[in-house]
This record gives sequence, structure tokens and C-alpha cells, in this order.
Amino acid sequence: MRDTSPLREDLQATLDARRDLGPDYEPALVDSLVERLDATIAARVAAELHLRGVPPAKQRASGSAMIPIALGSMGIGIPLTAIANSSGLVAIVVTWIAIVAINMASAMVIMRRP
Repeated sequence: MRDTSPLREDLQATLDARRDLGPDYEPALVDSLVERLDATIAARVAAELHLRGVPPAKQRASGSAMIPIALGSMGIGIPLTAIANSSGLVAIVVTWIAIVAINMASAMVIMRRP
């Protein structure tokens, strides 16, 4: 059986603080204890996974990787729209459909990246 003395000490300290401070501080004390328990459980799970040789979970690519692509699309879309304007509405629609398709393909590639 694991040594639970740090958890017991945390719980005892929380109970003592509740007795000293009164019921007005009970929600804050409970929240503090829950945070410490969560951290302890997370550390134990990580240690157990490490012992079993399970690699840590990889973070998925964030949406922030799309910001340069979106800004670049807007930047190039304005002059392309001006150029396509001389050919008519169909050329403008085709231009923006191409820009949207490129952005969607980029998003799919970025989100699949490990």
C-alpha cells in the first residue's frame, strides 16, 4: 500500500484551518484541498505511465498555427480580387473559392500533425 501521509497531513491541515477560521472560509479551503488532490493524482498517474513505458500524450497543433496562413490569404486575396475584378464576378468567385480551399487544406494538414 502506498504511503498516504502527505495526503493525510493535507487533509488534517485543512480540517484544522476550518476549525480555526470557521465556516466562512470552508469553500476556499475545500477548493485548495481539491487542487492539491488533483495535483497528487496527476503526478501519480504520470509516474505510473512512465513506469509502464507509455509516452506522454502529444499536444495537438493549436489554432495559432493558422494565423499566418489566414493573414497571408487576406493579404494576397485583396490584390487577387482587384485583378479578378477586371474579368468579372465569376473570376472573383473562383479566386475566393481557391483561397478558401487552400485554407481548408492547410487547416486539415495542421490539425493532423502530431
